[in-house]
Amino acid sequence: MGGMPTSSSVAEEIAFRVVAPNLELADNQKHLPTYLFYYPDCEPLARRIVEASQGQVQLGNIRWGHFADSFPDVFVTDAPKIRNRHVAFLASFHNPGVILEQKGVIDTLLDQFLASFTIILPYFPTGTSERVENPGDVATASTLAGIVSDVKMSRCGRSPLIIFDIHALQERFYFGQNVLPLLESGVPLLRQRLKQLPSQDDITIAYPDEGAWKRFHFQFGDYQEVICTKVRDGNKRIVQLKEGRPAGRHVIIVDDLVQSGGTLLECQRLLTSMGASAVSAYVTHGVFPRESWRKFQAAPGSDAAAPFKYFWITDSCPKTCQAVENQAPFEILSLATPIAAALQL
Repeated sequence: MGGMPTSSSVAEEIAFRVVAPNLELADNQKHLPTYLFYYPDCEPLARRIVEASQGQVQLGNIRWGHFADSFPDVFVTDAPKIRNRHVAFLASFHNPGVILEQKGVIDTLLDQFLASFTIILPYFPTGTSERVENPGDVATASTLAGIVSDVKMSRCGRSPLIIFDIHALQERFYFGQNVLPLLESGVPLLRQRLKQLPSQDDITIAYPDEGAWKRFHFQFGDYQEVICTKVRDGNKRIVQLKEGRPAGRHVIIVDDLVQSGGTLLECQRLLTSMGASAVSAYVTHGVFPRESWRKFQAAPGSDAAAPFKYFWITDSCPKTCQAVENQAPFEILSLATPIAAALQL
């Protein structure tokens, strides 16, 4: 039968409509917390970020799994809640096998009509393979930068990409136009920690090579410095002192990352032989493949002390943090506060 709809039928029709969340916000709802989604290994850091944000960040939920053929089976549980919201994703690309599922999550989040989107990748893992020196060399840093950059724009335009102490600053130019690299440093966390040491006046900052000095020396202008250098002796590269006086000082070696740790150990032996009262180390990224962090501990059953008094790393590499937590001489300096500050809108 025809005719005009009754008022009751119109009301019923309206009741059945799906109203998108956050389209009409009361005045006290306009500054809602940023949703932070994260890869499972990053959960400890994600929770620290929420705590450091003082209510400005809340965690989002994702169900992570795999099908029988090992391909990702992932579902963004909170997708209906994030329309018109500020959203961030905390990633860990520590293994090529985990990149696909995280890239899929990033793409799915950007499909939800977000107010803004931020990618947090504390450690950019292919940063040490950033240039081509011989025909046929594959610069995987450029490859990964292309993958990360291949994202849709949010309503606010380019997505900020937060990275800490990228290995080579020129790598920022590898990223495409859809992301806006924000290159942060973990060094301020080290400076805060050094102020807590009883021997502040005896501290000297050391660099394992000229590259590290160029990268970090401007952040330590108020400290005495030591610069080491590597020279070739046949097929070997030997660490030597280039300038500075380590004798009687607590020397802190600073670099962006450590892998096997061979260079750091050579520097420690050199500085100790030249009279340093103690040697410690700081790296933003403790990569430590194949548990190479163990060589920095005191030998089991030995009375000899560990080679380093302190070894500071950040929580940019979650697998390493899990392995070395509460293991001397390691201390973990969390990136949670600077990340929370970067997410403030």
